[in-house]
Amino acid sequence: MNPLRWSFRVSLLAGFLVCAGLIGFALYAQYVLQMDPCPLCILQRVVFIGLGLVFLVGGLHAPRGGGRWVYVGLLVLVALVGIGIAARHLWIQSLPPGQVPSCGAPLGYLLETRASNGGLVRVLLKVLSGSGECAAVQPILGLSMPWWSLIWFVLLGLWAVLAGARRPTATRR
Repeated sequence: MNPLRWSFRVSLLAGFLVCAGLIGFALYAQYVLQMDPCPLCILQRVVFIGLGLVFLVGGLHAPRGGGRWVYVGLLVLVALVGIGIAARHLWIQSLPPGQVPSCGAPLGYLLETRASNGGLVRVLLKVLSGSGECAAVQPILGLSMPWWSLIWFVLLGLWAVLAGARRPTATRR
């Protein structure tokens, strides 16, 4: 089976399975390898979940014609958000120790008190500003978790474009 010849439906469902596997590995890293996620890591997980859901809905719906490009556009948009978050995380990890932002309140606390913090948008901006714990580098196979996230966001975005660009195969009866 050549994955480059898969139907749009199968390609998107494969993308969903990859996202599910990535979330599974993130949970394995957290609970088995004891790698506690920072707020930006959690945000990247949320984006992978969103990407997986769009892959799943698109794969189950499997539209024809221009409808395919709606899903491809959504997938690319979500992947670009993930790329931006992973790039921000990598930038924080590249800072010299004296320039790393100080550790703020944990994400759970920020979400619980979001009404007094100015709402969910303000919490999101606080998380995106990063914190000291986001600067910790714990390599897996030589790369930090944000590098792996960046690679997978790029690959999944390209996979979506490739799935949409393929010509539909004739259905067999």
